[in-house]
Amino acid sequence: MAPWRALGEPLAQRILAGQSSPSALNEAVQSVWPAPAQAPIGFVPQSDLPPGEAYESYIYRSCSCPTREGLHDFFNGLAWLHFPQIKRKLNRLHVAQIAQTGIAPVRGPARDGLTLFDENAAFLQAPDALWDALAAKDWQRVFVDQRALWQQAHLLLFGHALLEKLVYPRKPITAHVYRAQAATHSIADLDAWMANDISAEKLASKPFVHLPVLGVPGWWPANHAPDFYADASVFRSPNSR
Repeated sequence: MAPWRALGEPLAQRILAGQSSPSALNEAVQSVWPAPAQAPIGFVPQSDLPPGEAYESYIYRSCSCPTREGLHDFFNGLAWLHFPQIKRKLNRLHVAQIAQTGIAPVRGPARDGLTLFDENAAFLQAPDALWDALAAKDWQRVFVDQRALWQQAHLLLFGHALLEKLVYPRKPITAHVYRAQAATHSIADLDAWMANDISAEKLASKPFVHLPVLGVPGWWPANHAPDFYADASVFRSPNSR
């Protein structure tokens, strides 16, 4: 969570001291975008969401994000602060889908893909050999044979539900990884590249590979031992779901 620390730790401290999440997040918005007209979003209590109005539609209409107390919406707020272009694009795509299909009991493939990306995605820039092995779920190649290639890779967590789960790490926590090919590793550049790259059609096709994130070299002390990856309940075979 190192890329989230500079903004996240002061926010967390204010919230733990008793400040409401919307209030603390709005102070962060003002520090990131001192000119109010430049701010892509503001934060309001969940109670401000009118009865019967879809969450995404309200955000689009009001440029305000209904926010509950708790880790889930805290990390969603941090995602808006770090990746405003992606979050705005996802919101527009959701609203477009709602306009086409309405609010159904079961989300269609496009909204399902958009939600999965928003909640659980991670972005990976990696050599082809590493990406191909990950896509094939060849865990021996990914984490043992080609372990040195991770030094050439850059993995950035995005999904707010994924970040929430990692507050209490467990071996099975798995990210849906989207391959990023931006020219640099900066968050701003990844934000711009990804916002341009994603579409409802692309995300409906579930263009993700699975990655148990605590298997990433250096991310968990126990994974230096090769038998860490022998746990078939976590590092599943290509034929398993």
